[in-house]
Amino acid sequence: MILVTGGGGLVGSHLISFLLQEGKRVRALYHNNIPSIIHQNLEWFKGDILDVLDVEAALEGITHVYHCAAIVSFDPKDKNQLIKTNIEGTANIVNACIDAGVEKLLHVSSVAALGRLREDKPIDEKMTWSEETGNSVYGKTKYLAEMEVWRGIGEGLNAVIVNPTIILGTSDWEKGSSGIFKSAYNEFPWFTNGVTGFVDVKDVVKAMVLLMDSKIVSERFILNGDNVSYKEIFTQIALAFGKKPPHKEVTKTIAAIVWRIEAIKELFTKKRPLLTKETANTAQTKVYFDNKKLLNALPEFRYTPINDTIKRICGELKEKYKL
Repeated sequence: MILVTGGGGLVGSHLISFLLQEGKRVRALYHNNIPSIIHQNLEWFKGDILDVLDVEAALEGITHVYHCAAIVSFDPKDKNQLIKTNIEGTANIVNACIDAGVEKLLHVSSVAALGRLREDKPIDEKMTWSEETGNSVYGKTKYLAEMEVWRGIGEGLNAVIVNPTIILGTSDWEKGSSGIFKSAYNEFPWFTNGVTGFVDVKDVVKAMVLLMDSKIVSERFILNGDNVSYKEIFTQIALAFGKKPPHKEVTKTIAAIVWRIEAIKELFTKKRPLLTKETANTAQTKVYFDNKKLLNALPEFRYTPINDTIKRICGELKEKYKL
């Protein structure tokens, strides 16, 4: 019996579908609204990873755990929520796994936990978050969440960690990384020449399952399909939708002005800013991620070309939103 936390999220929902297709029995933890997936081998469990009793109850009869639940935000105002969910929630999962004698835990972290403001050479698994290389509260909380997993490993827990780059997949395009598809569909005109890693959600899920089913423990793996500029990603998406690609460059000066304006607007409108200081800095940075460790560990695994990923997702979104 497998437990998946964060069953309603992008990774969690795709993981659940994949596991069910493989004939696995799954219990999925959700927080508010029950997700739409229905299957005879799927049991939805309403609970909060911040509630120790909920976590203990969810783990009854469980042998393997995929911990996907997390808060993703680059808004400094979400600091307390990030700390509680990402760090304290992970600590609760780790402690409960140890107490329940779970055979293996797979923790979904992020490359944000590695620190992303380094442009001198590719980032690999040896790098860790620091005040010098990190630029977000989110990244720090994901790093500290990993520390909870390593603590669990030190206490005898079999666990493995994955650090995905920006995950591309079909989901609610009003939030999360899927929002870039909506922006491109609406012909958002601006682009930056920053570079970062992107990975197909289906590849993330396949890698997670292969790692869980392997004998690999006490390791972390970057999951990255390719390093691509934001301009190229937005252009490919726009063209796949038959829309006009971005054509106005956002310079560092423009970005600095915009995030300050957004901060002022938030004071009056109470609406989340479209751009924060952290996301403005990230969008201008050229960061390259090394994905060789996973490919060496799983020689049978192959990443989907990013252009194929974009074409598939755009097709799925067209059908989902009747575009």
